[in-house]
Amino acid sequence: MAGPLIRPATEADLPAILDIYNEQVLNSTATFDVEPRSLAAQREWVKQFAPPYVLLVAEEAGEVVAWGCLHPYHTRPAYRFTTEDSVYVHQDHRGRGVGRLILARLVETGRDNGFHSIMAGMSEGNEASVRLHASFGFTEVGIEREVGYKFECWLDVTWMQLML
Repeated sequence: MAGPLIRPATEADLPAILDIYNEQVLNSTATFDVEPRSLAAQREWVKQFAPPYVLLVAEEAGEVVAWGCLHPYHTRPAYRFTTEDSVYVHQDHRGRGVGRLILARLVETGRDNGFHSIMAGMSEGNEASVRLHASFGFTEVGIEREVGYKFECWLDVTWMQLML
């Protein structure tokens, strides 16, 4: 059986991307958003993915089961060769290697698009993401202590970096 198709996201994928993301907003610390996003907000969000940035989806049996992106790390011009990645997998498809496929394509795309490094920020307790990124050669470069507050708890953020 073939694995999921990794492809650029389209406008038609936004509701599925939003559903995957909002589930994480409500049930995890993988994002520090505390309120679900609207589809209108998602349409604004997607505008940041002009080249060299990218928004990808994993599609399986016609369904979006995961998404990932390379987005601006910071907006100041000197940061233009550094990007930040995000990877989100639908709750029913976790642990099946879909996140690995998305991250592999993001790393490849980062190289192809001329980035010098990729940053990844993981909230405290997100060990699966830390392991995933480490398996691609990302190394820990720092911890921001208690910078997020969600679910009545202060949270650290671990930063990892891959030099391309």
